[in-house]
Amino acid sequence: MLKRYEEFLKEVDREISEYFKAQQQYIKCRKGCTDCCMTGEYPFSRLEAEYLMQGFQTLSKEERDGVRQNIKLVKLQKADFIKHSNTANNSPAAGQKLNIQTESRFEYRCPFLINNLCVLYSRRGLVCRMFGLAYLDENRIVLPECANSGLNYSGVFDSASGMVNLENPIQKKLTIDTWLHSPLAEKYALEAGEIRPLIDWF
Repeated sequence: MLKRYEEFLKEVDREISEYFKAQQQYIKCRKGCTDCCMTGEYPFSRLEAEYLMQGFQTLSKEERDGVRQNIKLVKLQKADFIKHSNTANNSPAAGQKLNIQTESRFEYRCPFLINNLCVLYSRRGLVCRMFGLAYLDENRIVLPECANSGLNYSGVFDSASGMVNLENPIQKKLTIDTWLHSPLAEKYALEAGEIRPLIDWF
């Protein structure tokens, strides 16, 4: 399955590379830019997580130890986040009714980022491969988060009004589900399994 997934990724990368070329005037991604790795949920399918961890075994002891330490730290942060979220949701002010809210998103620094570089870049997930591109989703242009930081597409994005002046967004919805339930995934008979935030696979 992992061998088939590698072949699938080669075709995905070719298509995404074409998207980046077509959008290059709006793209500011450069080696060493880690904006997309600093805060996120990083959804990974079971298949992607297995592929990532296969690569983890090839890292040096120092790199493996660094990733393990990062994972431990993120798990502690998540436990603290959940604790504070539960406290906030279960402690209404006097005279107020308890307002049950949907669970807040826990976002974190990717644990595979060591010295501002991804130690498993060649095995990064689909969400990482397509991050940075703007695409059309039901007549709405979806921008990458880094547009708010003055990076990709910031020249055509007015953060005050939320307006985007982009004439040629990618017409394909660039999400992990789009790829994993595509004819291309069927071609390689992929069974991607459940999708979870990356940290929840550890």
